Amino acid sequence: MLFLYLLAMKKTILVSGGSKGIGRAILERFAREDFELITCARHAEDLEHLAKAFAQARYPTPHTFVADLSKKEEVLHFAAEALKITGKIDLLVNNAGAFRPGDIAEEPEGQLEWAMRTNLYSAYHLTRALLPTMLERGKGHIVNICSIASLKAYPQGGSYSISKYALLGFSKNLREELKDKGIRVTSIMPGATWSDSWKGVDLPRERLMEAEDVAKAVWCAWDMGPSAVVEEIVMRPQLGDL
Repeated sequence: MLFLYLLAMKKTILVSGGSKGIGRAILERFAREDFELITCARHAEDLEHLAKAFAQARYPTPHTFVADLSKKEEVLHFAAEALKITGKIDLLVNNAGAFRPGDIAEEPEGQLEWAMRTNLYSAYHLTRALLPTMLERGKGHIVNICSIASLKAYPQGGSYSISKYALLGFSKNLREELKDKGIRVTSIMPGATWSDSWKGVDLPRERLMEAEDVAKAVWCAWDMGPSAVVEEIVMRPQLGDL
């Protein structure tokens, strides 16, 4: 009984797509604050590597689930399993997403549908599944990891940029709907950040941002007092966009 009480008292963060890059950096930052950690990834081996790294760092062991969030049924299953752990999510970070370059006239058939399922619908369905518990408690925080591509179109952005514009629109709607419900909503628009998407690129380390800096921004948004909300954060490499 004491264990269940202590578990209920701990703050819980759920980060979608948390095995690598920005998602993993966010988990690491909140692990240092002794949060209960929940995440998912498409591949079990990525989650195994995450668990081993956290054990070596002596961080709390994250609860991990294999889920492809481009599929609605897997989103809903992940949400249901997550709620079984503590019954509440204090901070939801919609981070899962993927990038494929391409111009609209030339990208392969189906790329828009894929981008929308992966980058928008995953956040939409996960938020809707977890939001009732926040509304019932009258508190919570939702952070949507958008992109500079949510604000500025660029060559080869194509369907990816369209989906990220849509994610920011989703986030803005949430903010308006939830502002009088005690639930904060934050949109973060990072520019180029070191992750697997940039693996093998021949650029100096300082040309891109570190994922840890995005994680710090999430923490700062979370750490505000109850009367304040950080609505939007725009982050770029010091030398500007690539």
